[in-house]
Amino acid sequence: MERFVGGVHPLTIPPDAVVPQRHKDAPAPGHEIASHYRNCFGCGQDHPTGLHIAITASEGLRITSEFEVTEHHQGAPGIAHGGLLALAFDESLSATNWLIRVPAVTAHLEVSYRMPVPVGTRVFINAEIIAVKGRKMWSRAEGHLNTPDGPVGVGAEALFMQVSLEHFEKYGRAEDLQVAATDPRVLDHIAGLDIAP
Repeated sequence: MERFVGGVHPLTIPPDAVVPQRHKDAPAPGHEIASHYRNCFGCGQDHPTGLHIAITASEGLRITSEFEVTEHHQGAPGIAHGGLLALAFDESLSATNWLIRVPAVTAHLEVSYRMPVPVGTRVFINAEIIAVKGRKMWSRAEGHLNTPDGPVGVGAEALFMQVSLEHFEKYGRAEDLQVAATDPRVLDHIAGLDIAP
């Protein structure tokens, strides 16, 4: 049985993919990329035990993000849960899509764990978009431990698929969509998006 469609790994970038252009309305370098939803476990500031990851636009097609591993994020005693680290990278990688101003969802994510990440560690993630083709967008990231130039503890690559806003209406919970639809931070975040057909 083939593991991938046509035997091609989802993170294989086709030769006719291109490096996209940063959107003219993308957040300026040094500016925060606001949470897309206040209760998001990754970036939502109102989630009681979430990551509260802070994401900042950088130059070109790059973002930086930062969060602290707390006692709520443990797997083995005193060590960050691997799935939680994958979540942090998914959140950071997906934020790069705001630089080209398209809504997208994760289609494939691969995470490489290089060393344990203890509770109390600050993780600094550098993520960038590397290619697009049609609705597909490829990106990669690495996470430095304790300082922006500390050792690389985790790396990741992802494939995202551009979607319409109707995707979220179809699959999201109505009461949560209503909360998001009245949040001025969310409305500002999605204003002027380039929407997939």
